[in-house]
Amino acid sequence: MTAAFARRSPAAVALALATVYLVWGSTYLAIRVTDRTMPPLLMSSVRFLIAGGALYAFASRGRARPTAREWGAAAIVGAALLLLGNGGVAWAETRLESGLAALIVAIIPLWVAVMDRLFFGRRLSRTAVVGLVIGFAGVALLVRPGGGGDAFAALALVVTTSAWAGGSLYARGATLPESPLLAAAMQMLTASVFLGVAGLAMGEASDVHASSFATKQVIAFAYLVVVGSLIAFSAYAWLLKNVRISLVATYAFVNPVVAVALGTLFLAEPIGWTTVVAGAAIVVAVVLIVTARAPKPLPAGAQAPEPLRAAA
Repeated sequence: MTAAFARRSPAAVALALATVYLVWGSTYLAIRVTDRTMPPLLMSSVRFLIAGGALYAFASRGRARPTAREWGAAAIVGAALLLLGNGGVAWAETRLESGLAALIVAIIPLWVAVMDRLFFGRRLSRTAVVGLVIGFAGVALLVRPGGGGDAFAALALVVTTSAWAGGSLYARGATLPESPLLAAAMQMLTASVFLGVAGLAMGEASDVHASSFATKQVIAFAYLVVVGSLIAFSAYAWLLKNVRISLVATYAFVNPVVAVALGTLFLAEPIGWTTVVAGAAIVVAVVLIVTARAPKPLPAGAQAPEPLRAAA
């Protein structure tokens, strides 16, 4: 541990990690609850409008206004991560159980490894290759007909996770504000517009009935805005600056475990053997990918990849 990391309170690190583990894992349950009475894309649009507006007001204090180029980059990242990625999760959970959706979303690190190899020429270690094979085999179990859920929604979710991974890789070299909180706020605000347009185009406006918003759904929505988008992302941004990336990345294989447990406990979602086997394969694969060492150092002048920056 470096001196910089040592200066950080172990209690603060533990609290931030617990927040990301539990909160982001629980957002799948909250989305599943809101989907019962709120149209998914318009719900997500309002969620990111409120969260992004509040975060922008906080993060922009004392800073120069973002440039048009920065807003353009934020719009691209927001479209990939939050329109296709998060919006895809919200839509898929109208057809899939929350735990199953979380297991599929856990393959994002696998997509990142594949795209890093294809588009940036980063070599994969043997451990990483084994992880990819195991992980995508687990996904094949989940998305096949009879795999435990709507096969089309599961396959669509696999595609949207690739969009999240691609957006994350684009973001590492994009012209974004130096402040990760300000950049995230801009991504939320631009994605809110995209999600709103998409929701209206899909006819979700006719599904909005304020009288059907029960207390449970309103509480779940407020949880997504305040706890899921504001508190958890702030903890994640703090961790990125203060602890090892390998430690931060562990959220990728803890979140699905939390999501499956909460879905079973609160929504009585069944856990079949297919889900258990496929889920175990995906979690093991993500562990292998996250902890794998590069086969050799990057050539001089090459840019090392940065961690995923997500606003779940």
